[in-house]
Amino acid sequence: MSLAGNSSIKNGYYNATVGRNLDTVYGSFQCRGDVPLDVCQGCIKIGTKEIKENYRCPNSKQAILWYDICMLRYSNQSYFNIRQDRPAVYLANTRNISNPDQFRQILSDFMDGLSGKVASNINGSTKFATGDTPFTDMIKIYGYVQCTEDISLSDCNQGLLLSLSQLRNLTEASRGGQILKPSFNVRFEIYPLFPSITTPSPSPAPLPLVSPPSSTNTTTPDANGIKSSILVVCIVVPAVIVAFCAISIWFFCFQRKKKRRTEFFDDVDEEIQSTESLQFNFSTISAATNNFSEANKLGEGGFGPVYKGTLSNEQHIAVKRLSEHSGQGDREFKNEVTLVAKLQHRNLVKLVGFSLSGEEKLLIYEFMPNASLDKFLFDPIKCAQLDWERRYKIIKGVAAGLVYLHEESRLKIVHRDLKASNILLDKDMNPKIADFGMARLFVLDQTQASTKRIVGTHGYMAPEYVMHGKFSVKSDVFSFGVLVLEILSGRRNNGFHKSEIARDLLSYVWRHWNDGSAIEILDPTLKDTYSRNEAVRCIHVALLCVQENVADRPTMPTVVQMLNTYSDINTDLPSEPAFFADSTRHPNLGSNSGEQRSAKDESNIEAGTWSVNELTVSEVHPR
Repeated sequence: MSLAGNSSIKNGYYNATVGRNLDTVYGSFQCRGDVPLDVCQGCIKIGTKEIKENYRCPNSKQAILWYDICMLRYSNQSYFNIRQDRPAVYLANTRNISNPDQFRQILSDFMDGLSGKVASNINGSTKFATGDTPFTDMIKIYGYVQCTEDISLSDCNQGLLLSLSQLRNLTEASRGGQILKPSFNVRFEIYPLFPSITTPSPSPAPLPLVSPPSSTNTTTPDANGIKSSILVVCIVVPAVIVAFCAISIWFFCFQRKKKRRTEFFDDVDEEIQSTESLQFNFSTISAATNNFSEANKLGEGGFGPVYKGTLSNEQHIAVKRLSEHSGQGDREFKNEVTLVAKLQHRNLVKLVGFSLSGEEKLLIYEFMPNASLDKFLFDPIKCAQLDWERRYKIIKGVAAGLVYLHEESRLKIVHRDLKASNILLDKDMNPKIADFGMARLFVLDQTQASTKRIVGTHGYMAPEYVMHGKFSVKSDVFSFGVLVLEILSGRRNNGFHKSEIARDLLSYVWRHWNDGSAIEILDPTLKDTYSRNEAVRCIHVALLCVQENVADRPTMPTVVQMLNTYSDINTDLPSEPAFFADSTRHPNLGSNSGEQRSAKDESNIEAGTWSVNELTVSEVHPR
């Protein structure tokens, strides 16, 4: 297939198909909207040569090459005219900007303006916009947004909204950032992005890649003697790679072959031992907690006590000391260290480190002075501190954290135990998702998994998980929906068991929704301080999340898009929620189900004062 030499290029885009039946190959390229045709063709020639001569991703049925000024793609499946958000590459400048709050506002308005230029495209011109805006007298912000020309303008607009929302979450205070997707490309920097456009030169073959995936950064002079870099990443194990660079050429290959799923914990001890930078001496943590004194004890969980401590650098920490006799403690310890150590997001609790010393196993987290969300939400006095602005901020923050876990991190993670007590609050009441002891790692293309060991908290677990042991990212979506309704109403989902109003919170909200009185479910402490539009939108989104049919629930990126967009981007009406009290579909499924037995709650206590307020349920199976 020859793409580069074709003259039928429209707005920098061209596609072609070669072969037939099972041997069909689909290929396309998209150049940046402001590059001349000859430069575009030169970039494609180089990309084609990379595939044919250096063949960076052997045995891959699908591949994407991203350069600064063009993207080349091929596949064994037709993808033309279809909006595609995955796979995605998320890049952030490692240097931070001064005055981040002011910068974020200006950046947001600027990038939204670029997106608006594309949205106002009514003459069929290129789906590309670029520009700059002043930040200070000395600094400008430069950026561009682009959709591939084959997708519809509607898909382009919605995809850009989502990508820009993700970009804001990714680059909280970074000087630059970019998100690359098969159908979208958005980027900003505080320097001119491409002061002169030159055709990138081919780079030498990369060093061999091993598992886990590694990257090769090669530097080579171009025709004008200017050096350019290329980051080469081939996916040989399920992962999404996040790389940092300033001026670079990105090359990303992916493989969708079905792989046999391997057990996550096979070599976990080796992984823990290799994370040396996070490992503390036991004596250091013992001293920080005053030898684990009762005065420093924050509480007691199912897997052991938690203590407040202070390191020698005055950093406050929360230390989870796993019980020696907790059979589940080892598994949770390994899970949290190997997962959380690889996660970095402002809405996830930060793992400071761990300690292994004989039978002693310690998990060390950043200290959260405001404890967990349930301490405020369900306290008749403290709940008044959660005004509408704070509640709405918490909802959107938790949603952003879940998007990161499901879509944006180097790993694809299902949390499986999202609830109010596992949402920690920092000094500014920003939410942070915590407690990854129950979390499960998914491979890149995996959509669902099954287990015979049902773990989680009653009232938050999705019906397909409770009844059949099947879980997916949509299980977290269900839990998020329950959490949102609790935040809005100030009532526990399982707090209706002695009430004649409804069996649970979902039933209560559903009845009000059907009666046209949904706003009446709001916490009375909010009074008239809330935004009616935002409140109704949150209720609508939450009810979509708790629908019984897994396929009907939105993904978390769609949830974030709905929460951050004030136009009607989703007109779907929710169906009856799972576990609805009047439902006849599962008449035996309730809080007294004989298949469930209660155990001590493993709520997260990294933040501060500990309370037991939920039930963790498990199914018992013979050995």
